Amino acid sequence: MSRKNVVPEAKEAMDRFKMEAASEVGVNLKQGYNGDLTSKQAGSVGGQMVKKMIKSYEESMK
Repeated sequence: MSRKNVVPEAKEAMDRFKMEAASEVGVNLKQGYNGDLTSKQAGSVGGQMVKKMIKSYEESMK
């Protein structure tokens, strides 16, 4: 499966965002492959990212 970003320039920003979210939930991500994470860890990182995106959107609507 090929993973292609719609906006290639955004890759670094998304990587930083993911690392920040992981840090906030106590998951130690490393650069590159993180296939050793449990489903719970990966889900908590993704969930934190979604929470932050929703919060940002809600604040922009004020």
